[in-house]
Amino acid sequence: MFIDKVKINLLAGHGGSGCVSFRREKHVAKGGPNGGDGGNGGDIFLVGETNVYTLLDFQYRPRYKSERAEHGKGANKHGKNGKPLFIQVPLGTVVRDVDTEEFLGDIVEQGQQLLVAKGGRGGRGNARFKNSTNQAPREWEPGEYGEEKTLALELKLIADVGLVGFPNAGKSTLIARISAARPKIADYPFTTLQPNLGIVKYKDRGAFVVADIPGIIEGAHHGKGLGHEFLRHIERTKVLLVLIDCSVENIEEQYAVLRNELEKYNSELIERISLVLLTKTDLNIDFETKNIQSSVDKPIRRISSVTGQGLEELKDLIWQELHPTQN
Repeated sequence: MFIDKVKINLLAGHGGSGCVSFRREKHVAKGGPNGGDGGNGGDIFLVGETNVYTLLDFQYRPRYKSERAEHGKGANKHGKNGKPLFIQVPLGTVVRDVDTEEFLGDIVEQGQQLLVAKGGRGGRGNARFKNSTNQAPREWEPGEYGEEKTLALELKLIADVGLVGFPNAGKSTLIARISAARPKIADYPFTTLQPNLGIVKYKDRGAFVVADIPGIIEGAHHGKGLGHEFLRHIERTKVLLVLIDCSVENIEEQYAVLRNELEKYNSELIERISLVLLTKTDLNIDFETKNIQSSVDKPIRRISSVTGQGLEELKDLIWQELHPTQN
């Protein structure tokens, strides 16, 4: 199950309290204060991990608590610090504080650590309060409470290429043909109900990641259909490919609607559209792209994921867009 939005509750470790103690040894009638400080409570970090792909685990375990610290001891022994807690999240996770709505960070790299809840500071023992006028202090400090937070985690997929189109435009078939991904494919709308990632190998030069996302319908930027449940997953892509079934009656109108939905959601996405792909051309062999090129402001290519028509050229074009300096 693909889960990309969750809330989790965190409680960082409490700090240990300081100790009230006095030196007591034979032949030492009036030993001074020797109460140690309490340790610091454990912090909580979110850590980026490439082998984690969804926020599903947080659905079943939404509460996390790090270790509290030990209290101070006599003989000037400080309490042990609480162990920090490291929670793995998938790359592309956006973190916000639910109560304050503050943006806390964006985890996009393997091993990246984000401190999200600070452990409480340890209290001072009575040895810290000794001065020239108070040689036997009995003051001490309690440890501070660790931070308690509710976080909203939102996953935005990190992919090089995003496939955009109406339901049943052929996105899943394309990604299944050019990569090892195996999304559900059927001849009815909204077969894809969650994003799929596929790794496409390009000759002997490398690979790129393609995201197949659920289909757009008019009004998606307002949340209509699957709306925002998928649009955020194309915000990080470097290249967007718009797929349109070449058998539909009005290709220009479909392109205009798709372009408008992207622009209304995030105007920057328009600049990332590299190609308009007319799919299923094996079903409409006589179709001519020149009939619509004047109405579409991006280059048009014909492809068929069934016969393989245009797919090698498509890979070349994508690679050129992603690595312009290598061409």
